[in-house]
Amino acid sequence: MKFLRRNQVKRQKVQSSIPFRLNFLFFIVFLLFAALIAQLANLQINQQKKFASEVNSTDTKVETKNVQRGMIYDSTGKVLVANDASRAITYTKPMNVSSLKMYQVANQLVKSVKISTSGLTESMEAQYYLAVPSQLKKVDKQVEKSQGSLSSTKLYQAEVDYVKQKNLTSNLTSKQKQAAIVYSKMSGAYALSTVYLKYNDVSDREMAEVGENLTSMPGIKIGTSWSRSYPYGKSVKSVIGTVTNRKQGLPSDQINSLLAEGYARDDSVGSSYIESQYENVLKGSKEIITLETQNNKITKEVKTFGGQKGDNLVLTINADFQQKVQDIIKSTVESEAGSDPYLPGAYAVVMNPNTGAIYALAGVSRNLDTGKISENALGAINQTFVMGSVVKGATVMGGLLSGVISTTNSTLTDQPIKLKGTATKASWFNKTGAEDMSLTASDALMVSSNSYMMQLAMLEGGFRYSSGSALDLPTSIFSKLRGYFKQFGLGVKTGVDIPGESSGFEGVSNQANIGKALDLSFGNYDSYTTLQLAQYISTIANGGYRLQPHILQSIRESSSDGKLGKTVYEFQPNVLNVVQASQAQWDVVKNGLWKVVHGSNSLRTGALLANSSPSVAAKTGTAETFHGSTETETDSSVSYAPADNPQVVVALAFPGMASGNESHVSTETANKIYSVYWSLVQSSNGFK
Repeated sequence: MKFLRRNQVKRQKVQSSIPFRLNFLFFIVFLLFAALIAQLANLQINQQKKFASEVNSTDTKVETKNVQRGMIYDSTGKVLVANDASRAITYTKPMNVSSLKMYQVANQLVKSVKISTSGLTESMEAQYYLAVPSQLKKVDKQVEKSQGSLSSTKLYQAEVDYVKQKNLTSNLTSKQKQAAIVYSKMSGAYALSTVYLKYNDVSDREMAEVGENLTSMPGIKIGTSWSRSYPYGKSVKSVIGTVTNRKQGLPSDQINSLLAEGYARDDSVGSSYIESQYENVLKGSKEIITLETQNNKITKEVKTFGGQKGDNLVLTINADFQQKVQDIIKSTVESEAGSDPYLPGAYAVVMNPNTGAIYALAGVSRNLDTGKISENALGAINQTFVMGSVVKGATVMGGLLSGVISTTNSTLTDQPIKLKGTATKASWFNKTGAEDMSLTASDALMVSSNSYMMQLAMLEGGFRYSSGSALDLPTSIFSKLRGYFKQFGLGVKTGVDIPGESSGFEGVSNQANIGKALDLSFGNYDSYTTLQLAQYISTIANGGYRLQPHILQSIRESSSDGKLGKTVYEFQPNVLNVVQASQAQWDVVKNGLWKVVHGSNSLRTGALLANSSPSVAAKTGTAETFHGSTETETDSSVSYAPADNPQVVVALAFPGMASGNESHVSTETANKIYSVYWSLVQSSNGFK
């Protein structure tokens, strides 16, 4: 019985203890839930702004890196411009980096890398000095004491000026000066943009030491720099143009627009001629690295685009032929300079009259004081000269188109033109009138009659010449003559795809100078470029189509092996205007140019080209010019070959020749150029 009672008591105690433990457990769970709720409330209410700010501070930035420029080839596939790779030390500026940190990195870098200080300025030294907070604070106090409160920009400039005035950087060591150059490049960069700190002659030791210390120099990287090289020599560099180097940076006149396009301040960019004209093709697409940032710290880097090398240019120029023509022009000027002291240079253009493709663009300039001769191929498109009788083909066509002569009735008498109150104007072979002769339009071209051209101009202006009468012409005769000339490209830009072309120069066109209209008719008034002469003779050669001259043949990608890849663009002949003449009218002009070389009259002016094979049609020119008070001449010529199936034109200009010279330098030079052309560019087989 007692045993049963004890068991009952024991069961009652066990049962009473279970609710207590369960309640205690519930209480603990309650406390945990309460703490969790309190923490959630704290996060959502008290710290909401903090976490929202952190979320909002997460961002994506883009870093870019340069790629190779496209290469430039000649028409046969020879490399004219290539790229040389060199090791480089670069700096990608971190976000919100302090001046002190850049100062420290610059100082550490120059312990391993030697930096040239040739471009160091006092301002750079001052900025380097002010990067130290304690030094900045001292200078700040002095400036505020003397100048009072200033805006932040003006204050910093005043601080720089103070450092320079007080010569506070006079004790900088050689290493500190190097660091000042580095600091200037670092501080001038935009956040996440890359600048080159050293891109030439980086030694193995420098590469190794920088590589070992990259972690302690945030932003410093080892990269590659590209520079232009010329495997086939620099004979066409004056045509191709130049690329700015890292030191030069972006051209000052284009810096804002280029920065807006994504260039860095020290990027290389085409600064002249072909390199500039086709910059968007050659530059390629930069490598893009996407950076994920939080609180202005980079948390992840992902290369989203590996970059693409620039496309390649294939030019119409034949490099071997270009060099030969350049050598011919240079050697000719050298040989002529002794007897022609005022010869300032010479220029040549060789072109396809059916496409506008330029095969050679050559020229030299000669310093009249020193006699030094330098390459200046671009002088063919930007130097203008009074060219003389080469333009008479356009004058004759103007007479035909205006109706003052016709294909069946074009005879006029070559005679000295004697007008009241003016000096006599005459043809080179008939100064006194002893050689008066009847000439058709073709014969007038053959013997280069000035009198015939002047009579055409007077007829077009409504004035019939009689000896001793006063010239009565409206000033509109100037625009009428020029209108015909411009249809051939004389006096207007040719449209060539090289920047810097000149449109020529027009003389005064008022009534006081009305007599100059006669000079204009035979090429002794307005001035033109050698390229305009080439476009003019091409228009005659192809039967009236004024084609845009071009130096670009095609744009091509690079293949996987680095060679020329598929064609993405090919230049097509571009007709700028058409001279609306009949075949019979063209025959008059072309027959005249044929007679210049092959005619039977002993007065023909192009006889030196008669033995050229295939046959040549041409027009020579001699313009009366002056160097100061000394009489000089421009010796010029235009020609095409073969005469009955034109494939190539040659235009030449030798300004400043001695007056009355009989060297016929332009026709002799044309002969040499044709000989080289048929051996290097196009076979003469099949042509007579």
